[in-house]
Amino acid sequence: MSMPAAVRRLPSVPGVYRFRDDAGRILYIGRATQLRARVASYWSDLRDRPRLRRMVAQVRAVEAVACDSVHEAAWLEHNLLMRRKPRWNRTRGGQESTVHIGLDSGPDTPGVRISHLPTPGCFGPYLGGARTRLAVSGLHRIRPLAYTGKRLSGAERDLAEKLGVTAADRDGFAASVAAILAREPGAVAAARADLEAVRDRAAEGLRFELAGQIQEELEALDWLTGPQRVSALEPVDLRAAGYAGGVLVLFTVRAGRLDEWAQRPSTPGRAARYLAATPDEWRGFAERAAQLAVTLAE
Repeated sequence: MSMPAAVRRLPSVPGVYRFRDDAGRILYIGRATQLRARVASYWSDLRDRPRLRRMVAQVRAVEAVACDSVHEAAWLEHNLLMRRKPRWNRTRGGQESTVHIGLDSGPDTPGVRISHLPTPGCFGPYLGGARTRLAVSGLHRIRPLAYTGKRLSGAERDLAEKLGVTAADRDGFAASVAAILAREPGAVAAARADLEAVRDRAAEGLRFELAGQIQEELEALDWLTGPQRVSALEPVDLRAAGYAGGVLVLFTVRAGRLDEWAQRPSTPGRAARYLAATPDEWRGFAERAAQLAVTLAE
């Protein structure tokens, strides 16, 4: 079975892909760190995966949306599968849990805490409790806000003293963590540089297990702070459209979740009303999707 020509035209970026059969039905929705490599893998040796072989034999069209981060791709796949599970997907919504991060900057018990339900002023949402816990561990390593509180145990006081951390650092740590979680580029870059320095010192001291753990924290921090627009705390409803080469791509956001993606042939005149209603912050995302749809249909 030959690989569809569209697969070779996929970009090597994070994104979500889906397969359609000859009747236009969606067979499968998936996500990728690199779209081209991931989708091409379905046309590799699948002798030990008979279920996938049966699905691939039915694929007649490949569609994809390029995302700005792996986290955004994960959220888009999750939302689409929560809305509708195609026949060949095993689970609705995927395996990762949804979590939020709360920031307490008060004097008694300051710190960064993970919760499954949103709380006032929290950050998120994030997919993946394990990754989020790793990222929070990395934040504590470089911005130990929890050690600036009044209610420290004896061991915590000893660690705070060893690190040179006092209550006077509380406001600075809290502001820095808030900026990192808000994805401010300068704050994120500074956090990565600080965590990389700690990792490198561990490796130089031959503490390779610790260096490996910090590397995992760095990767988790990248997951949390990467651009992500397809899931939000605000329960907004909107429709975003992109148009290129006779193809109209429509995205529907319900209660802050982009959970519907459609594309169809259209004239510029018919597309105009959808484009006019698209919020400015969604135009680039939708236009890129339309351009990719045209490329894959060539």
